[in-house]
Amino acid sequence: MDLGNDSTNDPTKLYIYENRLQTFVGWPFEEGCVCTPENMAKAGFIHTPSDNSPDVAQCFFCLKELEGWEPEDDPEKEHKTHSPNCDFILLKKTVDSLTVEEFLKLQKERQKFIIKKKCGQAIDKYEDAVKLKRTQIIQSAMDEE
Repeated sequence: MDLGNDSTNDPTKLYIYENRLQTFVGWPFEEGCVCTPENMAKAGFIHTPSDNSPDVAQCFFCLKELEGWEPEDDPEKEHKTHSPNCDFILLKKTVDSLTVEEFLKLQKERQKFIIKKKCGQAIDKYEDAVKLKRTQIIQSAMDEE
């Protein structure tokens, strides 16, 4: 998933509950569970499954990924526990009742999460390249001995 935009190139599309709900195709928890698609979407999550993890959900706002859901898990409580600084889950009113100024401030905070995640990924990639190069240098030095 492109961290800045979804498939329609509209970075604000996922603020809308129905758009988040539509991502929960194949979600393993339906009726009789607390973590239904509806409750997941209300808590800001989108469904981002992988081949070996069908229950991965990511907050569209803070980008926190959670997996290993149990039927009795409360998405809002889990979100607040694992990402206590997420501005979306801390909102005191609905997105459609925000003023333009409030929405723009919220979007600015979302961009901070996106930048932080992208920078973290770039650093991880760089560190992996450094480890590989270090191993190659050590192996080359050992081969010369």
